[in-house]
Amino acid sequence: MKKSLAILAAVLSFNAFANETLVVGATPVPHAEILEFVKPVLAKEGVDLQIKVFTDFIQPNQQLALKNIDANYYQYRPFLDDYNKTRHTNLVPVVGVHIEPFGAYSTKIKNIAELKDGATVSIPNDPVNTGRALVLLDEAGLIKLKDPSNTLATPRDIVENPKHLKIRELEGALLARSVSQVDLAFVFANYALEAGIDTNSALIVEKGKSLYVEYLVARPDNINDPGIQKLAKALNSDEVRQFILTRYKGQIAPGF
Repeated sequence: MKKSLAILAAVLSFNAFANETLVVGATPVPHAEILEFVKPVLAKEGVDLQIKVFTDFIQPNQQLALKNIDANYYQYRPFLDDYNKTRHTNLVPVVGVHIEPFGAYSTKIKNIAELKDGATVSIPNDPVNTGRALVLLDEAGLIKLKDPSNTLATPRDIVENPKHLKIRELEGALLARSVSQVDLAFVFANYALEAGIDTNSALIVEKGKSLYVEYLVARPDNINDPGIQKLAKALNSDEVRQFILTRYKGQIAPGF
């Protein structure tokens, strides 16, 4: 009897190990789609990948820090670094996966030179991406910043605004919806893709900067767990590279 129980316990232990569950938070497009692509690969390696979809930029990190999920995939290093600093967390990047263009779109004009005096421009309201949008406006000659290289600039750092642009700060998820409501809207590529906006139609675009590679992110206590490492390897595979190139047709690029 005791021998039978021991054998049963060993079998259960093996099955539990062989079918590790890994819960990863992600925004819908392209992050969750890329995770869905690698899910069958991980299943063959004994990892049950469960994808938890978020539509904002705060909850995935909060839930990871609280250990409600095992990892997340939706952000680049400057955003992660700012989150860790302001929220006193210690979330860590695992591997970079892809790069998304960040651009400004309009349904009212076809060329940035057509932007009228007093036009309304919507930009992200989080510190890192507010500055990112303002730097692009500076580079386009629409405003002048105190320090044009400061990616943490705020509207208070605008020293010249010759077109009297009205800067409207919105949550990231709302920016795509604002395209038809303002004269110019900065939209993250993931939300643009989700909304059916062609990222190649951006009037201002920041494309391919390695600083903005999107990362798989974990915690110091689980970064070396086998499931996390298997996912990292899958996300940096030739198959994922080809999936990104084929599925998104240049609208996002591999970051590894």
